[in-house]
Amino acid sequence: MLRKLSWFPILFALFACDDKKDAAPAAASNAPDKALVSAAPSASVAVPKPAGPSRPLNVLLVTVDSMRADMPWQGYERPIAPNLSKLAEKSVVYTRAYSPAPYTAQTVAAWLSGKYASTTYRAGWFFAAYSKQNTFFTEVLQDKGIRTIGWQGHMYFGRGKGLDQGFDVWELAPGIRFDPNTDNEITSEKLTKLGIELLGKPENTSKQFFAWVHYMDPHDQYTKHADSPDFGNKNRDRYDNEIHHTDKWIAELFAWGEKQPWWKDTAIIITGDHGEAFGEHSMWKHAFEVWEVLVRVPLIVYAPGIKPQRIDARRSTIDLAPTIMELLGQAPLEQFQGKSMVKESYGAEAPESREPIGVELCEDSHNPPRRGVIQGDYKLIVWGKGWKYLLFNLKDDPGEENDLAKKEPEKLEEMKKLYEATFAKLPFVEPYGGMKLKGGNTAKGPMGPPAKPKPEEAAP
Repeated sequence: MLRKLSWFPILFALFACDDKKDAAPAAASNAPDKALVSAAPSASVAVPKPAGPSRPLNVLLVTVDSMRADMPWQGYERPIAPNLSKLAEKSVVYTRAYSPAPYTAQTVAAWLSGKYASTTYRAGWFFAAYSKQNTFFTEVLQDKGIRTIGWQGHMYFGRGKGLDQGFDVWELAPGIRFDPNTDNEITSEKLTKLGIELLGKPENTSKQFFAWVHYMDPHDQYTKHADSPDFGNKNRDRYDNEIHHTDKWIAELFAWGEKQPWWKDTAIIITGDHGEAFGEHSMWKHAFEVWEVLVRVPLIVYAPGIKPQRIDARRSTIDLAPTIMELLGQAPLEQFQGKSMVKESYGAEAPESREPIGVELCEDSHNPPRRGVIQGDYKLIVWGKGWKYLLFNLKDDPGEENDLAKKEPEKLEEMKKLYEATFAKLPFVEPYGGMKLKGGNTAKGPMGPPAKPKPEEAAP
């Protein structure tokens, strides 16, 4: 289905509250730098940098399904996202960001809970449902009177999966249908128009709010759009066309937003839920494994008072929940397994190493169990409970083509110990639902924590 859409230039003047003289263009590079942070604009007078925003902000989280890490601001040669590239020039860009998991149903729950999916109460289906016994940070915001708004472009989000916990407003793009195998819908225009409608209502934005939209169009099927460049007919070509199409509709949402009174008090976070494979490791699409092309994602943070910089320290989007809470002026939840990125985004702290970075794929009805850890130059991938180990040097072999498990036994043992220590800190929860799991087990886990014993009756 092709659509001819109207287009007008979007130059991201919406962020004009920052002087243009402070905006430094982002360098284009895919190669990991030795330093944790790239050079930022220098100041002639040493002035203490703010530890965060001067006031609690609103937060608009914009996520894009299947958005790979190799975007133009990361060195990709095609201009497939011109508007997000302009935003990146005046934002904090994390050049080596990871998703906790390689597909949507486990990633979004990690964002909302601040916990790896394996530590949540979840059903064992591929399209996982999440028990009400999980706590999402949106529930806490709702209890504090902060408005929570979500609008989505896939029927998975509207089929009783529990992802709407804590949202005052939860809507789907109109007219969409469910297909368990792919995404046949074209929804970027619908999502932008729905976002304008929802964010234009005073009851949603007259007080502090958190809003989240998940754009779906780059997910297969890769449909060509007449309003975007024709890069060719191969899967990657059509995907690039879809990224460009989505970028244009995100820009239209932002162009409208910058005219609203709340915009100057709003932080913007852009990321993807996972990557996408185009033949790497003989794979297409996503899920099923934890290769770099599936778990590396873009991550851009813009907020009032932030100065542009590129942070090369590895980060995981498990850090999103604590970051969003701090931008909103709220304390982190005790359950969070990540850390806020606010202070380093504002330049108040030098980016620290948060490695090892953990990635996982919870076993379900279709996915085999996979986990991985990344530290320094090395990445270890573990199948099942350790029946197979794959070891890669990401500096020398970023495409993970040369397994070093047998060639470097000492490094393998070192990474095994690191893996065990990393995941020993995460309280694994078996999935529930009684369905057959990919590895042959049956989902018999709990739907919530064990009931607390009743206090003994006092003796007469």
